[in-house]
Amino acid sequence: MQTDVLIVGAGAAGMYAAISAARAGSQVMLVDRSLIGRGGATVMAQMTVAAALGEEAPDHWEHHLADTLAAGRGLCDPALARLLCEDAPECIREMDRWGVGWARNTKHIRQVQAPGHDRPRCVYVDFVNTGPAVSKTLRAQLNRIPEIRRIGELVVTDLAVQDGICVGAHAVHVISGELLSLHAKATIIATGGLTRLYQRNSASINMGGDGYALALRAGAELVDMEFVQFFPIGHLAPRLVGMDPIMWDPFRYKLGGKLLNAEMQEFLNEDGRYVSVRDQATHAILAEVAAGRGTPHGGAWLSFRHCSEAELRLAFGPIIDRLAENGIDLTRQAIEVAPIAHYHMGGIRADTDMQTSVPHLFAAGEAVGGASGANRLSGNAITEAFTFGRRAGLRAAALAAKTAIPSIRQESETGPSSVPVSRPNPAAEIARLQQVMNEHVGPLRTRSGLERALEQITELGPECGTLPAPRAGLDPEWLDLHDLRNMRLVAECIVRAALAREESRGAHQRQDCPGTSERWQNHQRVRLASDGVRLER
Repeated sequence: MQTDVLIVGAGAAGMYAAISAARAGSQVMLVDRSLIGRGGATVMAQMTVAAALGEEAPDHWEHHLADTLAAGRGLCDPALARLLCEDAPECIREMDRWGVGWARNTKHIRQVQAPGHDRPRCVYVDFVNTGPAVSKTLRAQLNRIPEIRRIGELVVTDLAVQDGICVGAHAVHVISGELLSLHAKATIIATGGLTRLYQRNSASINMGGDGYALALRAGAELVDMEFVQFFPIGHLAPRLVGMDPIMWDPFRYKLGGKLLNAEMQEFLNEDGRYVSVRDQATHAILAEVAAGRGTPHGGAWLSFRHCSEAELRLAFGPIIDRLAENGIDLTRQAIEVAPIAHYHMGGIRADTDMQTSVPHLFAAGEAVGGASGANRLSGNAITEAFTFGRRAGLRAAALAAKTAIPSIRQESETGPSSVPVSRPNPAAEIARLQQVMNEHVGPLRTRSGLERALEQITELGPECGTLPAPRAGLDPEWLDLHDLRNMRLVAECIVRAALAREESRGAHQRQDCPGTSERWQNHQRVRLASDGVRLER
């Protein structure tokens, strides 16, 4: 199978990249391990998208950039952050022309002020349906472009690199077990983040760091891998079925909501407002728990008891009935919340053309590291997907236009091996890895905990060294082994980077190194050498 531009991952970044590349004249192949536009993080996103439209108040992308840099705690790549902020308004207005349905105040797009922003800047479709609306709109655009070939249920196992150049990828069709070689003039990784590495996470099952592992094994560099963002108010208790664990953020946008400790005292000095950025709120909740003022399940109380049922229904309508089905009455009870793995600031090192250190290999969306520094500003995730996806598609198409279609030599193949290997119980090992990451590599870290995590992760190395070919037909055990192989490698990158960074900054908090150090105001690059993972500061 061959194409001009191959895109791995079909969330917002991948779909936007496909549209941009096709409009620039390329034949595009868009592949995903899920159904196209139905997996990943975008379709699960609920809330807002940041862009300096100036619809509610005078604004400029430079103001958005200033807030992004401040949130990043001195570690944002300024060129990438500028690209995100400068190109955002055009992407938002293009999505508006495509019919996404941004919420409006009579004649203009409505914007709200999210934590960390200096003015109302964030657009939304509906406070709990923005992501699905974005995904639906992009899928509709894909369907109108015959130059885009869409293939779902395809797992890319490795990139094909020949003479140092990326020439496509090796893949497995999940349903049949068939092995495929995908030849491409340019390849874009748009596979999202890595939050599935954690026991408590808000992501889809696909977010296990596949793109980072693919890039690393192909010879690309990663950056800022220690910075994992935890969403501070992920649902903890009582049991909530069929609803998103980060659903309480829209409630705080509209209604305030008070974060209380076990003594029913507010501890963020917000006075019922929603102003604390994510790393600060996360660490404040964990500090209350550590001081013995946590809730019964180890979090904080989130209370809306100051709101009447009429106010709740006006704001969220039938969602109140769904909460009632779960036995939750917000007028009578507070719910328990606690930090949950949500986003990754690090990723593949790329320039403002989205080009990686491997020729003909690009990256887009959350797969790219550096733009958000040590802490992502609220609302910038989908913005990053739009802007980086569009730029990657344009630049990949330009490269493809002057490149001959490559052929993958047999000796260059690094896909699944036909040699049988002994298989561990991969599902059990994934669960153990998630527990280790949750316990030792969460929002609060120590050298001893990180060293224990590294020891346990390293033990998995021999079991993940070779990926066998799947058995004929659907092979769920093989899929788990594939995921374990990637998750183990990416987890090692996070832990080694966190061990090396002997300071606390943004989402990376070392309890044994509590201060922020000026000498650590730099990035750590990660590469895969012949003897394993290596860091360069």
